[in-house]
Order: sequence, then C-alpha cells, then structure tokens
Amino acid sequence: MNASSPMGDFLADARYRAVFISDVHLGTRGCRSDFLGDFLRRMRCDHLFLVGDIIDGWRLRKSWYWDASHDEVLRQIVRHARSGTTVTYIPGNHDEMFRDWLPMGLEIAGIRLCREAVHVTADARRLLVLHGDEFDSVVRYARFLAVLGDWAYAAALRVNLWFNAVRHRLGYPYWSLSAWLKRQVKEAVKAIDRFESALASEARTRGFDGVVCGHIHQAEMRQMDGVLYLNDGDWVESCTALVEHHDGRLELIDWAALNRLSFYTPQAGVREAA
Repeated sequence: MNASSPMGDFLADARYRAVFISDVHLGTRGCRSDFLGDFLRRMRCDHLFLVGDIIDGWRLRKSWYWDASHDEVLRQIVRHARSGTTVTYIPGNHDEMFRDWLPMGLEIAGIRLCREAVHVTADARRLLVLHGDEFDSVVRYARFLAVLGDWAYAAALRVNLWFNAVRHRLGYPYWSLSAWLKRQVKEAVKAIDRFESALASEARTRGFDGVVCGHIHQAEMRQMDGVLYLNDGDWVESCTALVEHHDGRLELIDWAALNRLSFYTPQAGVREAA
C-alpha cells in the first residue's frame, strides 16, 4: 500500500492532487467551520470531493443556526471550483435533500452533484467514493433510531462543551467525551466494524482497489482483505481530511492537531492562531 503514516505533517499553502472531506454539518453549533474555512484557504488541489453531510438539513429543519464562518466555507468551496478545481458533491443522509436533484445532472457554481464517484489515483488505483449511509442498517431500516441517535450525539456534544470547559480551567487539553462514549459502547463498535466490512466488500465486489467514505465520523486508513478502506473523518470533532499527493500517496491529516489549533479558540481568532 502506497500510503503515508495515518496522520501526516501539513505544510502551509500545500498543493494536493485530490482532497476528500465529509461530515462538516454546516448548520450545527458543533461544526468547526472556522477550522475548515482556514484549511480550504490554505490548500490547493486538482480534485475536491465533498463526501456527504456537508450541510445538516436534519438540524436546520428543527432550528436555524448559521454564522459567518459557515458562509466562509461555502465561499471557499466555490472559489476552488472557479479557480479550476474539479469539485464533486456526493450528498449524504443529513443533506439528502440534494439527492432529489441527482437525476437532473445539475452542476451548481461549478460543483457537480452525483450519488457516487470514481477517482483514479496518480498510481492508477481506482477508488469508489460515496458517503456510506447506504451501508448503515440503522439509517436504512430504522430511521427513527437514526434520528434518535443524532439527538443523542448532539446532546453528548453539548455535555462535551461543559466538560471540556472544566478541563480547560484546570489546565488539561481538549478531550472528546462523546468520541470516548461511542468507543465504549460495545454495540456501536460492532456497528462500525460491520459498516467498514460492508464498504470494503462492496468495493471488492465491484472491482475497485479501495473505497473512500465518511458517515461514521471516524478517520481510518487500512487494508481490509486486499481492499483499501479510507474514511476521511469529520469536521465536528476530529477535523480530518484525506488527501492524495501528486505521486499517488494517500494521507490522513488532522488539521487542528497539526496546526495546534485550540478547540477553545474563538472562531474569529482561528486565522491568527494558524
């Protein structure tokens, strides 16, 4: 496998052949749109894949939340499209409202909408790119549980905010309570394993060398029975992206960690901190 270490070094104003991001959840208070806007400003790429759940329609239907940093993310995406980057938007389950537009073959502001995509790396590996919710049995067959789980996750993020406020006052670094709780729930771990296996199996059956997905908010890069499983993570807690270098090397980058961005930093101060 031609891949770097799981979380590599980031150079300011870096150029990549391809960048994959997902699970931004614009429209929610937990979205780190400030970090993502900074990342989009400071990188260049030939291909930008938006792998679902960029806008959280579920949350926006319940209550409206949108600030300047959310606008900045959209501006940066459009800027990339207008500057020659091929931008592909694959709707997920939280932005499923855009799936109704897929049969029209729409391209909006240079951004192409499609259900899934195929990306060929510089070293000729064929990757299937899709959000992945189609392989989540809860989302497919028990939608009410998915909505309940979304509510529980949002509640955990709110508790996480207060929990880390106390840690910050005591001089401790940021620590994700919600991610830890998810790892401790045995059934959740089993569900993640089933999800990853299902995606790898789909790619293998269709003759791909690997699969790129999002959905479960867990960045991962590993071989699974001869297929490369790649999950680009999220921009709520982990703030990760999958990138392809011009030699075909694939890498997961942790934007907040590599740039020493604090989760306590006010959004207006992110650019200065970076």
